[in-house]
Amino acid sequence: MPAPLRIILTSEEDHTLSELREAQTVPQRTRDRAHILRLNAQGWNVPAIAEIFDCHQHTVRTTLRRWEERGLRGLWEAPGRGAKPKWKEADLDYLIDCVENEPRTYNSVQLAKKLGQERAVDLSSDRLRRLLKKKLSLETNEKKP
Repeated sequence: MPAPLRIILTSEEDHTLSELREAQTVPQRTRDRAHILRLNAQGWNVPAIAEIFDCHQHTVRTTLRRWEERGLRGLWEAPGRGAKPKWKEADLDYLIDCVENEPRTYNSVQLAKKLGQERAVDLSSDRLRRLLKKKLSLETNEKKP
């Protein structure tokens, strides 16, 4: 059985975590981590906290260790999480340039294929059409006085 983990918070840290827990602009996972820390500092053990949050005990222990190692910075998600965009703004600009300056016309399937062949960007024709439509509507709105 793992040794009990217990953190000790200063009154200032406790106040900061309390405010963080109630802040509506902070991601829910970060708010939950702040609450986990406060509960542990108040004497709650890891299994009880895990049951409250309906998560694994390992998750609670990880939160406590992140606090010990990184402090307040450990409550937020690490940068680089999640799926990366498959396209860049320059890719859309390239396609718009092709449509405006080439003598032929393209449909979204052909544009998606062109983007894949010439720029190695794999987007579905539906997704590409939505992106181009959004970009063109934003540019049109910017040009209006």
